[in-house]
Amino acid sequence: MRSVVAAGHRASAAAGARILSLGGNAVDAAVATACAAAVCEGPLTGPGAGGFCLVAPPSAPPQLLDFFVNTAGGGPDGRVCDPDEFDKFVVPFGDAEQVFHIGPASVAVPGMLQGLCAVWERFGRLPLPELVAPAVELARDGVVIGPESAYLFAILEGMLRFSPDAARIYAPDGQLLGTGDRFTNPDLATTLEEFGRTGSGAMAPGGWLATRIVEGLQAVGGYVTHDDLAGYAVIDRIPLEVGFRGRRVITNPPPSSGGILIAAALHQLDKRAPATTLVAQYQQLIAAGEYANSLRTDAFARALHQPELHGQGWASLFAPGERANPSRGPNGTTHISVMDAEGMVVSMTSSNGSGSGVMLPGTGFLLNNMAGEQDLNPGGFGTLPAGVRMTSMMAPTVVFEDGQPVLGIGSAGSNRLRSAILQTLVGIVDEQLSVEDAVVRARVHPESGGIDLEGGVPDEVAAALQDGQHVIRQWGDRNLFFGGVSAVGCWGDELQAAGDPRRGGGAFGVLDTMEVVELSTHA
Repeated sequence: MRSVVAAGHRASAAAGARILSLGGNAVDAAVATACAAAVCEGPLTGPGAGGFCLVAPPSAPPQLLDFFVNTAGGGPDGRVCDPDEFDKFVVPFGDAEQVFHIGPASVAVPGMLQGLCAVWERFGRLPLPELVAPAVELARDGVVIGPESAYLFAILEGMLRFSPDAARIYAPDGQLLGTGDRFTNPDLATTLEEFGRTGSGAMAPGGWLATRIVEGLQAVGGYVTHDDLAGYAVIDRIPLEVGFRGRRVITNPPPSSGGILIAAALHQLDKRAPATTLVAQYQQLIAAGEYANSLRTDAFARALHQPELHGQGWASLFAPGERANPSRGPNGTTHISVMDAEGMVVSMTSSNGSGSGVMLPGTGFLLNNMAGEQDLNPGGFGTLPAGVRMTSMMAPTVVFEDGQPVLGIGSAGSNRLRSAILQTLVGIVDEQLSVEDAVVRARVHPESGGIDLEGGVPDEVAAALQDGQHVIRQWGDRNLFFGGVSAVGCWGDELQAAGDPRRGGGAFGVLDTMEVVELSTHA
């Protein structure tokens, strides 16, 4: 095996592997995979989303590109966000329902295409039209919907039916697509093909897609202006670093919070020897997760935008306080991890929030609803000025051993992505699990004084946690609530990769003969 790719959908991962087999590097493969994910995982990501890409070359410092969303309303045509203009839909998720804010007013300034262009221009090897081609084929030929995607469509049905164009694609003939149906999106095929031809010009001031987004949103009451898109820029961040078991863990810095909270949990675990029993392993992970939860105070949220914390000043945020009560709902996020034959690792996470429901005519993609995501607006809806980079929980991560990147990892899953990344990483490092076994293993998630136990958590662990100190929320089966990890790793000459079965993820490798092979993930 010479290279590997893992993603939130097997067809997305297959697109990246195809590019690797054609001589592309890890960045080429990540861009191709992200474009394919816009088709296969349309509610979760796409041209209307934002994200982060951590690139770790084998012999150069890692680079973190921030292309997450900005607040809207800039320039003379700008308006102040009014939360009364949000539309709403209810997500029937697990044992509770949650209201999400959607509609034109919920759309923040997207950065996804700007980010893909920036990382490709800096590191890519193959022409952009070649990278977009697999996604264009998928959008035209169609993707068969698996049970994981069907479940996601079902819980997001209120959002997917919100606008006529979205309803036409996700619920043709009035019936929401389900398992076994073929999903096609010819409008998105055209959009992606044109993006491949025009590159960064698509979202430049006066660009064809930038103009379409602004004019389309303004026609239905959205806040995004021409000034917002003209002023948007991809930001180079200094990655956050924490030591763990003699390794360097590099992750996403402020103003995002997920990397800091993962670093805090690893910092706590590193003070103790690795647990020697399964029960103790889960107990340590829960304790570390609870410690990270205790940092999410109002002061923590305010500090995320302090410039001095965007380097290595993150440790000053380690001040436990009253525990926050974060959202338990789903988040439209997906993750891609790639390792190529030269040893470059790419870890890229992107998100649509829970989706705004807004699909502008002829575009084929949903716009994000980040302005309506409560967790991303800690001071209240509409309190941030226009042009501010919003906070996020996303945490693309790379682990280094002896100066070389050996593990690329990240996850979907809103607040639970921290638990998913932490538990998978610790399973690989402390317990020496394979990447696949660590990704598949049942997870726990501490939150709000309770613990969610995924179906499959061993009985002895569940019994030990019935200690009277926690409210136990037992899930009956594996569930996408617990995240969606995509991970790649290399130890010696052995490359490994796994996409999370909770989300229908997949992983592929490319052999020295350039043959593409699918890597199994436990059902």
